[in-house]
Amino acid sequence: MILDNQLNFSSAQALSATGASTNYVDLTSDRNIGIGAPLVAIVTIDTALAGTSPTFAFAIQMDDNTSFSSPTAVATSQTYSGAAVVPAGARFVLPVPADTSGERYVRLNYTLGGTTPTVTVTAFLQPASMVQNDGTFADSLSIY
Repeated sequence: MILDNQLNFSSAQALSATGASTNYVDLTSDRNIGIGAPLVAIVTIDTALAGTSPTFAFAIQMDDNTSFSSPTAVATSQTYSGAAVVPAGARFVLPVPADTSGERYVRLNYTLGGTTPTVTVTAFLQPASMVQNDGTFADSLSIY
């Protein structure tokens, strides 16, 4: 699988509190990203969710400025609880809703709960048609 780096939200981003993705996607103008080929946000867990009663959720947000001073959530995942549900290698897919009239910039916002939660994620935006055409492997895995 080849991914466009400009569609990358997070690359092995370590999280220990609620916060935004390291990167955002610049659509170059306000546009509706819910028309045409369906898009999805993919979040891959690099390091399992840990902590005491940890929870993890994420949302696709849009805004008209890069500081995301007034972000609008256009889609929100369910809340996932515990390391057994959010192990290393898990992948979560969140569709961009149809007719998402939005603003120029897109990012993910991660919500962590529980006591001292931690998780490491890699996330990106891609066409839904590519979801079943890729695979995710742990770091340092040799494929022959």
